[in-house]
Amino acid sequence: MKVIYDSETDTLTVIFTDTPVAESDEDKPGVILDYDDSGNLVSLEILDASQRVGLPTQIEYQMVPAAARP
Repeated sequence: MKVIYDSETDTLTVIFTDTPVAESDEDKPGVILDYDDSGNLVSLEILDASQRVGLPTQIEYQMVPAAARP
């Protein structure tokens, strides 16, 4: 997974897999979901990220222990 914040365009992109995008849908205004040929989600883009995300330049990554999963 790769997370990219572009301050020039104020766009936050989360890439789940390095697969070509076949289709994009704007699920909600300013939130674009990208899908591959099989309909799997490959990335998402958040436009005007500084207005929608608290700190688009800060990332917190957390792993949940296997024992804590339902």
